[in-house]
Amino acid sequence: MDERNWSRTYTYGATTLHRPATFEALREIVARAPKVRALGSRHSFNAIADSAELVSLDRLPTEIVIDERGSTVSCGAAVRYGELACALAEHGLALRNLASLPHISVAGAVATATHGSGDGNGNLATAVAAMTLVTSAGEVIEATRRDPEFDGMVVGLGALGVVARLTLDVVAAYEVRQQVFERLPWEALSELDDIMSAGYSVSLFTQLRDVAEQVWVKRRSDIASEPLGPDFFGAQPARAQLHPVPGMDPTFTTEQLDVAGPWLDRLPHFRMEFTPSSGEELQSEYVVRRRHALDALDAVRSLAPLIQPLLQVCEIRTIAGDELWLSTANGGASVAIHFTWKPDQVGVERLLVRLEDALAPFDARPHWGKVFLMDAPTIAQRYPRLADFRRLCAQLDPRGAFRNAWLERHVLGLER
Repeated sequence: MDERNWSRTYTYGATTLHRPATFEALREIVARAPKVRALGSRHSFNAIADSAELVSLDRLPTEIVIDERGSTVSCGAAVRYGELACALAEHGLALRNLASLPHISVAGAVATATHGSGDGNGNLATAVAAMTLVTSAGEVIEATRRDPEFDGMVVGLGALGVVARLTLDVVAAYEVRQQVFERLPWEALSELDDIMSAGYSVSLFTQLRDVAEQVWVKRRSDIASEPLGPDFFGAQPARAQLHPVPGMDPTFTTEQLDVAGPWLDRLPHFRMEFTPSSGEELQSEYVVRRRHALDALDAVRSLAPLIQPLLQVCEIRTIAGDELWLSTANGGASVAIHFTWKPDQVGVERLLVRLEDALAPFDARPHWGKVFLMDAPTIAQRYPRLADFRRLCAQLDPRGAFRNAWLERHVLGLER
């Protein structure tokens, strides 16, 4: 078996890849495998999804079921957000938020607390109303928000079982206008709250120089007020379609230039039909509390001479707080500092020693699916419910079928 992640920077060590075509076959595989993990759309940049055996759900029935009366949609775990969005749009419905990529699987994004941007938008896991989980005993658990441990199950890192189906909240469809501004002076970040609240979803892209080269402002047409005008905190409106990574073809990006369009065609940065981002890359991301944002950004920028040789682009986004145990935004409004790196694993990991040390005073939490170094004792200090999550792992997976070396090193901190 020679399976790699989306950017071809990680090769899975598994010897077997199962692709069951029925739910019963999935249960049998999970129950008999000594070590097994679910494999999604392969957009993680670390070993979180690796195991001796892997199981892909891409041959199971999709079964997108819309409950308009209950304002929910349920779907198979392997469904990608782009597919789900198209199905919802046909019924005049929408999700509140999307990540920058529509190519990622719903279950994988939820399990790692992946997110889009927006002061009022929680990460994608906050939309989960119910889930179907297959445990290592082959048993099926149907969990809902009424369950006392539901907040611990949603962002489960694949450690509790194989998520087979998810039910998500939906809202009425809406349109979004996306406008890009260029060359925001770095000093303008002193008004970060005003900048990030200028739209439904706002992203800053920077090379950590004297400016943020691009500001992407996505505004809902039904709630947008006056036009943003020709001067956005010192940045100027772009006159042509742009790609966030300098030098990349903007054909891959969603429509800009303040033209209104359906939510699914504006909230992501990249179009479903194209390879997203640069493709040849590594990624890291660190999430800090909103009150630490400016100091954390200053700490990152102090390392700019070390960062820039490895950097393709740095993106700054906001996330609403939530109560999910292992969400990176657990406990309060947060700011994400995301790095798209050149594909140099050794160089990036060497740099992360310095970067994580610089962000330590702000209790930065790493994105679970990206490249980071923090060990389990450090992580434990930043998640108040991590001990509860460890107990939940032992309860639902007593034989440790879903444990792997990555989980031991970074989350569970226990030897078996």
